[in-house]
Formats: sequence, structure tokens, C-alpha cells
Amino acid sequence: MTTALITVAIIGAGPLGRQLARHAASAGFRVILEDVMPSSLRHAEESLREELGPEAMPLVSFARTVEEAVRHADLAIDCVPDELESKLEIFSLLDRMAPPRTVFATPTTSLSIADLASCTYRPGQCIGIDLKAAQLSLKAAEIPIRVTSQTTPEARALVCEFWQQLGYAPKVELDAAEPLFR
Repeated sequence: MTTALITVAIIGAGPLGRQLARHAASAGFRVILEDVMPSSLRHAEESLREELGPEAMPLVSFARTVEEAVRHADLAIDCVPDELESKLEIFSLLDRMAPPRTVFATPTTSLSIADLASCTYRPGQCIGIDLKAAQLSLKAAEIPIRVTSQTTPEARALVCEFWQQLGYAPKVELDAAEPLFR
């Protein structure tokens, strides 16, 4: 799979979402950025136009709903607060609205991806990213990718390729937590 064919939906246009959108578009990915707050989306659009310039900006589009953002996504990355309720809500939305092929990646430093994945109809396509916004300013930084025993090789490969194309070193780790919701 090449970056020109991969569409990345980024849910949340706050600082982390904007940084990810900028890095992904600069690396040649198609990016769809969504936020529930119209002002955040406008601010992100202004910021990205200034930062990306005319070369990469055509790769970025903006969506007003999660459904619109994930409609054609190969990879959906949520940038919602790292709280169980927020993550469960966004995973539920993504699970209902994204095409069956879409892989979900969620930045989390405290939640189990096994627990979150168990609440979807596609646990094999859910991956955790141990990511802090500060890491994005460190090119070639190691990015821990947390998978479960159910994670498909295709989902793992897609997420690892994404981070490699952005110039980071993905390090795959097994999230050994047993799902809370069975």
C-alpha cells in the first residue's frame, strides 16, 4: 500500500489533531480532519493553510461530522480526550460509521486497547498509540504501537507504515490487559 492511496481521518482538530494532519499531509497522505466545534475546525484550517502551503494543502479536507470524515477512510485516528467515556463514545461512532476496512488508532497513555477494542465489531482493527503531542516534534522518535492478540497483521502493517512514512520508528507492543467488557 502506498501513501497516495491511504486516506486518514483525524477526529479532533485540537493541537494533536492539527499536528497529525500537518505531518500526514506533508508525507503525502490524504487527510480528512473533523471536529464537533466549528471554531476549532476553522482555526485548524487557517493554521494548516499557513503551515502546509499550496503543495500539501490539496491533500487536506475538512468534515463537519464523524460520518463524513470516515466515509472513505482507511485509517481513523481519534484525538479526543484520553478518558474512558470519550474513547468509548468515539469508538462506538467509528464502528457504526466507518467502512469495514477502516482501522481505528487511538492515542492513549492510560487506557487498554484490548478493553476499547472489545466494545467494537472489529477488535482486530483497533490499535493503541502511546503518543504524547510533544513526541510529534521529535522526528525519528520511537512511537509505541499497542496491539492485542486479535489485531490483524494488515491493521498492524497499516499503522506501522503510517508512522514510518511520517518519519517515526513504530515499536509494536502487546497490550496484555484482558477486556473489561465481554
